[in-house]
Amino acid sequence: MKGLIAVSGSSSVQASHDHARLDTAWDAIRTGLRRDIGPRMFDQWLKAGQLGDYCAESQTLDLLFASDFTANFVSAHFGDRLRMAWRCAGVGVREVRLRRAPNAVGPRLLEVAPAQEAVSTDPILPEGVSACNFQPRHSFADFVTGDSNHLAFSAAEAMAGEAQPRYSPLFIHGSTGQGKTHLLHAIAQHFSAHSPNAPVLYMSAERFMMEFVNAMRANETMMFKARLRAARLLLIDDIQFIAGKGSTQEEFLHTINDLIDSGARIVVTADRAPQQLDSIDARILSRLAGGLVADIRPADLDLRLAILETKRAIAGDPPVPDAVIDFLARSIRSNIRELEGAFNKLIAYGQLTGRSVDLEFAQTMLADAVRANARRITVDEIQKVCAAHYKIDASEMRSKRRARAVARPRQVAMYLAKKMTPRSLPEIGRIFGGRDHSTVIHAVRTIEELRQTNADIDADIRALLRQLEN
Repeated sequence: MKGLIAVSGSSSVQASHDHARLDTAWDAIRTGLRRDIGPRMFDQWLKAGQLGDYCAESQTLDLLFASDFTANFVSAHFGDRLRMAWRCAGVGVREVRLRRAPNAVGPRLLEVAPAQEAVSTDPILPEGVSACNFQPRHSFADFVTGDSNHLAFSAAEAMAGEAQPRYSPLFIHGSTGQGKTHLLHAIAQHFSAHSPNAPVLYMSAERFMMEFVNAMRANETMMFKARLRAARLLLIDDIQFIAGKGSTQEEFLHTINDLIDSGARIVVTADRAPQQLDSIDARILSRLAGGLVADIRPADLDLRLAILETKRAIAGDPPVPDAVIDFLARSIRSNIRELEGAFNKLIAYGQLTGRSVDLEFAQTMLADAVRANARRITVDEIQKVCAAHYKIDASEMRSKRRARAVARPRQVAMYLAKKMTPRSLPEIGRIFGGRDHSTVIHAVRTIEELRQTNADIDADIRALLRQLEN
């Protein structure tokens, strides 16, 4: 990348001549460096370097980089090589200063969405990926708002705008399928539209952990750190998945601290509020809660109807009558993703079979989804019901206390979570205070055995099952 060169003590004609001369020399030096140190190392550290100020009197040239970290790294590892290359170029450069550019940015760092990620052992994050890797349908224009998501939407728009937001990080939390990832894509697209050269990094927390571990194994943690700290917009999805991962959390904390100090924008999502994230470093929670925390609550009937109306308007044939829209909105209540999936299924079947999409057709095609929604129970609901039944505080379900008065109700809740929800054993363990899946297995086996030998426990389970199913 070539930057404007301010020339001290020269006429405008001489300045123009020096500019062209230095540009030509920089192109040749870059070509030689890329050959000598290898394309991968060059692209990662030196490709983004820009020509800065040049003083003909002192024969000093500034090379500008995206961050202090990058400038310092290049100076430590390639500084002598760069100075020698410039002196040998014969263009009047005796000294090279490596520094951070006030407004310059490095190469784009734009990660694909989780659904498009390919698992790789390569710790190098992809560069030069265009914004089209973010799904176009996940834009602000396509996000339908209501009372349950208005704050999160407005905060996301502000975070993506041209003006520097008044808060960072932005923490968006809500249950699965409510639109958190949609907002992350929308933020990235809108930000990239007005700042096309600004580095943007999007990744799941799980991917962050995998890349960090691989970087440590390959002894490339400095490169990993530099790429993250070069970002002007960092988007991390599902932060709850680094729970209990000590070294990963430590690196994440240093990353967000450095980015906040540099004025970068940070957006993080999770399935629950910061205060409810178990086994996450308190320093991280303090940082996340210190920005703006916005929740996305389950969509109410009016919002579900509005979402379906929006989809109907662009779906085309076959037409979908009002009765089917009302049926879908009232029957598929779990999350927006399933609601949209049910609508798409009806349209696809109608187009493939040539059948009209009437109420009877919808009831037949979506019978399984309707039944699943009718009996959908969350682990959070189970925890609250069990806590109320045994007269303990709901927070005890996630605490480390092992007193019998707390441990037994917790085991009952784990047992019911395994029986009544689709959550995996590790997921259940994380929700119950970051416990290991073996703890959940032990709880399930214990309660199963007690139901055979203890009439009171069996009666409790039956009563709780009736309450939850009703």
